[in-house]
Amino acid sequence: MMASSYSAKDEDGHITVSGPGGGTLRNKKPENTAFKQQRLPAWQPILTAGTVLPAFFIIGLIFIPIGIGLYVTSNNIKEFEIDYTGDDTSSPCYNCAKNFSWNNTKSCTCTIPFQLDQPYEKPSKECEPYASIDNKPIAPCGAIANSMFNDTLTLFYNDPNGTSVPIPLTSTGIAWWTDKHVKFRNPVGTNSNLTAVFQGTVKPVNWHRPVYELDTDPENNGFINEDFIVWMRTAALPTFRKLYRIIQKKNTMAPTLPRGNYTLVVDYNYPVRSFEGRKRMILSTISWMGGKNPFLGIAYITVGSVCFFLGVVLLVIHHKYGNRNNSANISN
Repeated sequence: MMASSYSAKDEDGHITVSGPGGGTLRNKKPENTAFKQQRLPAWQPILTAGTVLPAFFIIGLIFIPIGIGLYVTSNNIKEFEIDYTGDDTSSPCYNCAKNFSWNNTKSCTCTIPFQLDQPYEKPSKECEPYASIDNKPIAPCGAIANSMFNDTLTLFYNDPNGTSVPIPLTSTGIAWWTDKHVKFRNPVGTNSNLTAVFQGTVKPVNWHRPVYELDTDPENNGFINEDFIVWMRTAALPTFRKLYRIIQKKNTMAPTLPRGNYTLVVDYNYPVRSFEGRKRMILSTISWMGGKNPFLGIAYITVGSVCFFLGVVLLVIHHKYGNRNNSANISN
């Protein structure tokens, strides 16, 4: 009968067995390295009263006035509620509720009189300072609508034979579908006689013609004019681009804009010198992801480069120090 003994080294994850057939067995414990044993240097912020309490006070002093302002504004909104369920005998809709069922083919009408103790007025602060002129409402109102871009751009191709060929431009299809058919609608829901619909209103101060004369096409006139809709989608930054027109391609054989000389005719109506603004006409093609916008590509390149660089650094560290740790474990 042979005796054997073993000694365990929990620190480095190896078990040494002495005796006949003895050797080194691999344990499932991680190796005794600073990385695998989580002994790397780390920084942990120490929260003290001198650092935490001022932060709480500052946050409180900022958030409390904001909260009070929001609460007061919310309370200033007037609401009047009428419950017409009809579950009470005193309700005018009680008989309708009692006799009505899903199988009824005719609706039941109940009349509910009510009284307002205070006047309800439509707020016009969002239209200031362009809400009305001589007590007549401005349509459309507001500073954004008043500053609508109204230059007219016309493009011509200078044919080699000496003639100027106008480039066909379309003013429809430049706005979002939801804005055109959902968000913006003309009053009374009609586009046939906008002159009568907007009677009693005046045009914005900086406009050259009223809103019902923005286009001769009734489906692109008034509040559903796509130039107006595009402008009303306010840009987030002071430097921005707005889709102005779409170039119509004449046939599938010739390019949309052939190589050659062109002429741009500008009806200058939109002044920008007062605020040191700049105006540009940009001809652009589109791709599967839309117009030119390098941000997404730069973001992907940056993230990929950082990840690749970190991978190289970690590979070098592993190649330089990983074999040293393995040699130390074998010698021990």
